[in-house]
Amino acid sequence: MLRTNLLHPDILQALASAGHGSQVLISDGNFPHTTGANHYAKRVFLNLAPGLLTVTQVLKVITGAIPVESAEVMRTADGSEPPIWDEFRALLPGLTLQPRERFSFYEAARSPDVCLVIATGEQRIYANILLTIGVVV
Repeated sequence: MLRTNLLHPDILQALASAGHGSQVLISDGNFPHTTGANHYAKRVFLNLAPGLLTVTQVLKVITGAIPVESAEVMRTADGSEPPIWDEFRALLPGLTLQPRERFSFYEAARSPDVCLVIATGEQRIYANILLTIGVVV
């Protein structure tokens, strides 16, 4: 048995294969998981039902397993800040969220550096986050 909260074998395998600078996308239920991210990235579908699991639930577990160097988020069309960003900040203390316009975010998610896409059942819109893996110190 592992001594970590992260037990999902496909996620563990993808993270173990990644390194500094690799990226992990945790996406809401509206994200185009097949066409909106790197074709070669491992995809893990945790979207069992609407609201199960949420982006923040997944983020909490992922941040317990990897160091996070930076985090990019999808900016709303009107430039307002979605309430979920406060939850992201609470789970990523010391990091500044880097907003990207929607189509720029999709472009970033298609980068060859994206090694893992985790689809959630998150129902809140603009609840997507792209994490860059840092170094272990």
